[in-house]
Amino acid sequence: MGTLLLIRHGRTEANVNGILAGRTPGVVLDEVGKAATESLANRLAGVKVAQVVSSPLERTRETASILFKEDQSIALEDRFLECDYGDWQGAKLSELAVHELWPIVQQRPDEMIFPNGESMNDMSARASTAAREWDAKLTGDHGDKVVWVAVSHGDIIKAICADAMGLPLRKFQSLMIEPASISVIHYSDSGSAVSKLNDTGSEWLTKLNEDAIKTPTLGGESGSD
Repeated sequence: MGTLLLIRHGRTEANVNGILAGRTPGVVLDEVGKAATESLANRLAGVKVAQVVSSPLERTRETASILFKEDQSIALEDRFLECDYGDWQGAKLSELAVHELWPIVQQRPDEMIFPNGESMNDMSARASTAAREWDAKLTGDHGDKVVWVAVSHGDIIKAICADAMGLPLRKFQSLMIEPASISVIHYSDSGSAVSKLNDTGSEWLTKLNEDAIKTPTLGGESGSD
């Protein structure tokens, strides 16, 4: 049984500004993204990783290089590349949210073909196949206890996790994958299992507390009943 650590790239300005970056060149980590990736690197320091595989885009390669520095060779895999969003690439999500195709993306992604781009079915198939093929290869080379890493993008990771969970692509939008998060998949001849999803360390608690401070208590400002 191989163990895959799926890692989303760190935060970028496109994430902050609500832009669908897609395959746009030159998109790199912002300072928050670099710091979160460094924090994840510290958490992974004691893990023996046999192979790192990355999407070829700048933000994923930068994330992989921060995580593993010079200690690990990084293989590039085109099948882990971000979805080809076609005409939607570079647009603001707020503008896309009122597009007539937006409900299909959110509710029936298995029917979505981006204008002059890729279908979400094809995206899911290539990414999931790549994950399973890499796992089979590395398990053959290193044994059932092998641990390896794939650094990729939100939709790609959601698709791979959904496949491993036996979740149809139509439901994959119910998964959340944040920047600099880690998800863990175990593959075997008898099936696959997801043991961790969207782990951001203590960051989720920090965000939860920040959101709670902004939310009025049930009994008003005093908190009384």
